[in-house]
Amino acid sequence: MELRHIRYFLAVAEEQNFTRAANRLHIAQPPLSQQIKALEQEIGTELFFRTPHGAELTDAGKALYREVSGLPLQIQQAKETALKAAKGETGKLRLGVTGTAALHPAIPAVIRQYRRRYPEVELTIEEANSLALAEGLETDRLDAAILRPSDPDPNQLTVQHFLEEQLVIALPSSHPLARHSEAIDTRLLRYEPFIMTPRTLAVSLHDAVVHVCQEAGFEPVVGQPAPQIASILSMVSAELGISLLPESMQQLAVKGVVYRPIQKTAIKVELAVAHCAKHPSKPALNFAAVVNQQRLAREALLAEKPQ
Repeated sequence: MELRHIRYFLAVAEEQNFTRAANRLHIAQPPLSQQIKALEQEIGTELFFRTPHGAELTDAGKALYREVSGLPLQIQQAKETALKAAKGETGKLRLGVTGTAALHPAIPAVIRQYRRRYPEVELTIEEANSLALAEGLETDRLDAAILRPSDPDPNQLTVQHFLEEQLVIALPSSHPLARHSEAIDTRLLRYEPFIMTPRTLAVSLHDAVVHVCQEAGFEPVVGQPAPQIASILSMVSAELGISLLPESMQQLAVKGVVYRPIQKTAIKVELAVAHCAKHPSKPALNFAAVVNQQRLAREALLAEKPQ
């Protein structure tokens, strides 16, 4: 039994007339009669009483009508569901966000924009360091991620630039440099122990801190390692050293910690959106598109600001 047979059967059953049914279906009456006869032969019984004025359902026809009358609507709904899935309007988005990005105001803004545009997509968020997020994309645990890129394999991941952040100095509030309200010369940090996330966990941020120090003419004195921003700030508050962090981290108000800008450095840390290079999901591509729109809007606003 083919779908067209069901369409023809329903048209005749509802019109109770072969001629009107043929007009409704935009076909000639003889082919319609032949298709109904073929359906009856396939089922093994007559479905209609042919009358001088039209056609009436037999008991078998009435039973068949009860079973198939809802099929056209179901098929239409199935088509719409398939199209929505193809456009990424339904489904799932498993999104990863690096911990050092979560506090940047652009991140909740882009997630909020995506949710408004694709409300039927089931969104789950995982927080981890950038290397773990990249691994999650490569192993299909995640669909997309906002991370700090570090020379990814282009055959594995597609990485799209989002924004850059300045670095700021996190100091114990008791530190002599904490009394400075202006930008601090990095050379004054030469002998300070730097509390840093190990490079194995945060390549780009670790390297940016090292480059800032090298730019000032020295190698950083590596202090206590700390895997998370919270532990870094806790150690700074405990006067175990200082740290260089993305400027958005200033939103974390930790007692005993003050933030100061850095003087004369062009070194920044990048945030990007990434997804699998091969066969990315449509929700992942849609999320990357929303991120790109946000990036262009941010760049347009920055371009309008007076220099």
